[in-house]
Amino acid sequence: MDWREHLRITGGALHRWVVAQTYDALIVGALWYLGLTIIHVPWAPLWAVLGGMLQFVPNLGPVLALIGPAFAALVSDGGMRTLYVLILYAVIVVVDGLVLQPLLQKRMNRVPIWASLLAPIVLGILIPFWGVLIAAPLLAVVYAYKAHVAGNGAGMRL
Repeated sequence: MDWREHLRITGGALHRWVVAQTYDALIVGALWYLGLTIIHVPWAPLWAVLGGMLQFVPNLGPVLALIGPAFAALVSDGGMRTLYVLILYAVIVVVDGLVLQPLLQKRMNRVPIWASLLAPIVLGILIPFWGVLIAAPLLAVVYAYKAHVAGNGAGMRL
C-alpha cells in the first residue's frame, strides 16, 4: 500500500467523522432549541446555535453551551427556570453521549457502539485530556483500516 492509499483511507475516515459530528451538532442544536423554547428562555435560537457549534469542542463545548442559557434563565426568571435549563443540559448530554454519538459513529464509520463508549474512557486514562480529544477520530481511522484489511473498504461511504 502506497502513501496515496493511506491518505485516501485516513482522509475518508476523517471526512466521515466530521460529517457525523456535523449531524450530531445539528441534532444537539435542535434539542437545545426545542428545550429552551419550551422553558421560555430568552434568546433560545441564539443559545441553540451556539450549543450546536460548541459540539465540535470535545468535553468543554457542552459545558460552555450551558453558560449562556443558564445566565439568561437566571436573569429573566430566577431559580426555577435555571433549574429547568440545568435539567435540560443533563438530558442533552446523556442522550448525546450515550445514544447520538455512538449511533452516528456506527452508521458513518462502522465503529461499534461499545468502542465509541469505551475508547474515550480508556484513552482519557492513558493520555489525560488529549486521549478524550482524539478518541473518536482515531477510532474512525482504525476501523477504516480494519475494513480495508478485511476487504470491504470499498463499500464505506464518503
